[in-house]
Amino acid sequence: MKWEKIEISNISKVISGYAFKSKDFKPIGIPVIKIKNIKDENIVLNESDCVDSAIEVPLRFHLNKGDILISLTGSHITLPSSVVGRVAKYRHETISYLNQRVGKFINIDNKKCYSDYLYYFLLQKETLTKIANKAQGAANQANISPGDVEGVEINLPPLPTQRRIASILSAYDDLIENNLRRIKLLEEKAEMRYKEIVRSEKLEEFTIEDLANIVMGQSPPSNTYTEERTENLPFHQGVSNFSNYFVEHKTFCNDPIKIADAGDILFSVRAPVGRINYTNDKICIGRGLCAFRSKKGFQNYFYHQLKEFFYTEDVIGNGAIFNAVTKVELMKVKLKTPSEKVQKEFEAEAQQMYDLILNLTKQNSKLREARDILLPRLMSGEIEV
Repeated sequence: MKWEKIEISNISKVISGYAFKSKDFKPIGIPVIKIKNIKDENIVLNESDCVDSAIEVPLRFHLNKGDILISLTGSHITLPSSVVGRVAKYRHETISYLNQRVGKFINIDNKKCYSDYLYYFLLQKETLTKIANKAQGAANQANISPGDVEGVEINLPPLPTQRRIASILSAYDDLIENNLRRIKLLEEKAEMRYKEIVRSEKLEEFTIEDLANIVMGQSPPSNTYTEERTENLPFHQGVSNFSNYFVEHKTFCNDPIKIADAGDILFSVRAPVGRINYTNDKICIGRGLCAFRSKKGFQNYFYHQLKEFFYTEDVIGNGAIFNAVTKVELMKVKLKTPSEKVQKEFEAEAQQMYDLILNLTKQNSKLREARDILLPRLMSGEIEV
């Protein structure tokens, strides 16, 4: 079976997104996909800035289901969570717009390359490293051009083989997507129950200091960061690896300073202030985060209280360059709270959902791990299909 090695430019082009003006962005409207929206091979719409539909955006910058995207700006390869060259597939039915510094693969030659095969080729760590090594600029703000991406060589087996390879790998992704849909439904169910309590119960204001204990993050030296998991704690500096619910581990630390325990709520205290996730593991937290734990064991209810108050990022906080919030400011925030009896009832119900979401999240981690072990072996031809 003959495999052909050619540059991506021979089978696809890459374009950068539309240059919107800052004044164009609104809280509601058509989502604009920025680099921050690229999360673990998916596009997260609930973190999108939006623009009015009256703005005329050329069709080539519209996104449709199945489009392959790549970040053209990020860090160098020392921090994989924010590395330049992250790849994702747009899986949504609704149309969004492509922002500048996010690349889109267009005009894929389907006589030479199956679109899903290109996507999985780009997901390989080897491909990511090749792209990241082309990046120019400072360590925390490196850039690649569409031409840099197009210059990467791709191994192309015959089309039937490409389709078989993509089919094997997509079976894992289909299971992952199904689990994500189940997680979303569980989240919505808990949110509806919380809103019902807020509407129907008598509420009293308490400060966060009354309701929870807090650990403010402190960053260890950068030379303690590593990609090695063994005997090291996951390390989170900010929101780069936040998901819809549980934070996902990409970077580790061999000399942690500040610790968040499994089940703690993580809260971003630097721009964007107010983004929230759980951790299901003991982790090291840097200066961009703090960790909360309910004083009376109502962790799930407190999570929803925080989500309600910080419905818009940067509700509180100040800073000359980045919005930030101090411990003193946070602890003074007042949250509307029902009786302990009501919170206890909510906790019992919500904990079952939390446990199921955790189980589904762990399943997805194992599915991704299995797929990623298989991926380079299929792409190299080591495993024939």
